[in-house]
Amino acid sequence: MHWLAERAAWRSDPAALWPQARAVIMLGMNYGRDFDPRAILDDKDHGAISVYAQSDTDYHDVIKKRLKAIARWLIATAGGEVKVFVDTAPVMEKPLAQAAGLGWQGKHTNLVSREFGSWLFLGAIFTTLDLPFDTPGEDTCGSCRACLDSCPTDAFTAPYQLDARRCISYLTIEHQGPIPRDLRARIGNRIYGCDDCLAACPWNKFAKTGREAKLAARDTLRAPPLSELAKLDDTAFRAMFARTAIKRTGRDRFVRNVLIAIGNSGDRTLAAEAESLLNDASPLVRGAAVWALSRLLSPDEFDAVRDIRLPRELDVDVRTEWTA
Repeated sequence: MHWLAERAAWRSDPAALWPQARAVIMLGMNYGRDFDPRAILDDKDHGAISVYAQSDTDYHDVIKKRLKAIARWLIATAGGEVKVFVDTAPVMEKPLAQAAGLGWQGKHTNLVSREFGSWLFLGAIFTTLDLPFDTPGEDTCGSCRACLDSCPTDAFTAPYQLDARRCISYLTIEHQGPIPRDLRARIGNRIYGCDDCLAACPWNKFAKTGREAKLAARDTLRAPPLSELAKLDDTAFRAMFARTAIKRTGRDRFVRNVLIAIGNSGDRTLAAEAESLLNDASPLVRGAAVWALSRLLSPDEFDAVRDIRLPRELDVDVRTEWTA
């Protein structure tokens, strides 16, 4: 944990969040794993979930609890007022963390630490106290391009610049509509997030395995079979991911991602799972199912299914998938 009490280092206006704030305390929590998260990418009939979301507990809940404990201690010890933020307000955590000395923003735009590599969750405590500040982190990326060159969708327009519209983490978690057709094949079997640019960073040679038990990877989320995930209805989705970060995406977007992975799997045995979802209530799911089938069936087989299904389909986006 490092301290920051210099307004000039803030790249988001603290007054817009809390006019009384005079300092920010930044917390970095290690979530490093004891395995290479890219290994699952070769297992095409299983889904790749970003390592931060593989635990039983949503990291937001873990970090907020820790920050609140620190905040209570700070008030009891030194007085003042505090506010805690963990992705709950427009706080620029990464530049704040760099200004506080936790590390630096690498060319992949994420924080890099000499001690923990790229595997840090961030949280902030705003306080009315005047606190001493630490030396900002120094960028030591040098001429390295490992993170930039590792991106499957070429989402980096330049070092330190990310086009979120091409980022797999954005597309599989935040994007609400159909995933752009020209990027689907590049997503591979990544069904929630992407760790490629983080995992490629050479500073990870100093990374340590996270010690927080609540953030440890759940075995069932390291490499879940696509065939099982495709069967999830809303109730089953909520039950499986109730306490995880994945729940915020919702069942329809998640199954959309699963179907993209099925289409990329090259496994014809998964065509039955995709075809069963042509009856799904969600147009988003039906459209992704059409694309998956177009990749797994022969042209004649696909045309035969289309001739039956297309006349019944009323959604414009799904009809477009059939005729693309």
